[in-house]
Amino acid sequence: MNDSWAETVARATELRRELHRRPELAWAEHVTAAAVRAELDAIGLAWNACAGTGTVVRLAPDAAGRHTALRADLDAMPIPEATGLPYASENDGVMHACGHDGHTAALLAAARWLHRHASSLPGPVTLLFQPAEEGGHGARGMIDDGALDGVDVVFGWHNWPGLPFGRALCPDGAVMSANGTFEVELIGRGGHASQPEATHDPVLAAAAVVVALQQIVARRISPQQAAVVAVTSLRAESAATVTPGSASLAGSVRAAADGARTRIFALIDEISRATAAAHGVAAEVRTVVRYGATVNHPGPAAELREHLSTVLGPDWHDPVAPTPVLASEDFSYYLQRIPGAFALLGSGATAPLHSGDYDFDDALLDPAARLLVGLAGAPEPP
Repeated sequence: MNDSWAETVARATELRRELHRRPELAWAEHVTAAAVRAELDAIGLAWNACAGTGTVVRLAPDAAGRHTALRADLDAMPIPEATGLPYASENDGVMHACGHDGHTAALLAAARWLHRHASSLPGPVTLLFQPAEEGGHGARGMIDDGALDGVDVVFGWHNWPGLPFGRALCPDGAVMSANGTFEVELIGRGGHASQPEATHDPVLAAAAVVVALQQIVARRISPQQAAVVAVTSLRAESAATVTPGSASLAGSVRAAADGARTRIFALIDEISRATAAAHGVAAEVRTVVRYGATVNHPGPAAELREHLSTVLGPDWHDPVAPTPVLASEDFSYYLQRIPGAFALLGSGATAPLHSGDYDFDDALLDPAARLLVGLAGAPEPP
């Protein structure tokens, strides 16, 4: 196989749109995995299944240098697509609303080029096609199944509509936040709406808890520390003339560091229980740790920045966008295990991630694949 770089990118664009048309949710990426593996077969690369629908490729296993891993994610989201594109999702209620179709296509383009230049690679290269990034802890599953065995350093990236095309973020330290969720159930005593003195109103208590939780970021966390406490649902079903016996609320937490998330969880518990007690009801609080902060290691981050400069030019760094961004990534699992770095590449898209109107910008495939090729140590495409 001797495709030119232009042909390689054209094939990646075609693949990206095929993947976009057939999105699948976390841990159910069977068609997606089959498409990835069929493309690897066509390229001439051996692969191994990993963590079910994941796939691992190892190139130049006997090369003497550093062993580098490159990662892409496979899964889509439970969001109805509203783009109206010719290649829009054919799976009702599911779409690639986060651009994982583009991440996968870029890594497949890099795989094609790396296979062609495998004899010149300075060290072994592992390609990680990972399932279940969207809340499914797929990176942890890949690690548990041996995906990082023998790997010295790992790199990844994510498209980022909030940045202009040609700009990127890749700091030392945290690039994306830790996250978690919480639920608070308020347990009172229901009754007739005309007799409030005979009830313990959980609806009023829930409203007070929602307001009180806002003091965590406003008054209990340093303004220099990025954090979000978002109440995203409130439920208290009842008839118009009936005070219910219980109410519940739920929400999301984002923090720049895992320790800050732990402190926020403790404050949610403290404030919810105290506010509930002040309203004569009880509170049960449940918190769930999701992903840790994605924290770049300085050496690999500097290397990634060097390649960003090569691919995007010397003005690649966005001086305005703050880091860490308060979205989260399970790439954090890899960085907790071995050195590595993660970058956000601007796409300039008008629709945000996780929107029914979002579509990955195919123009990003060329620079993203070039970036991966460079990190692997292969000759630069023309």
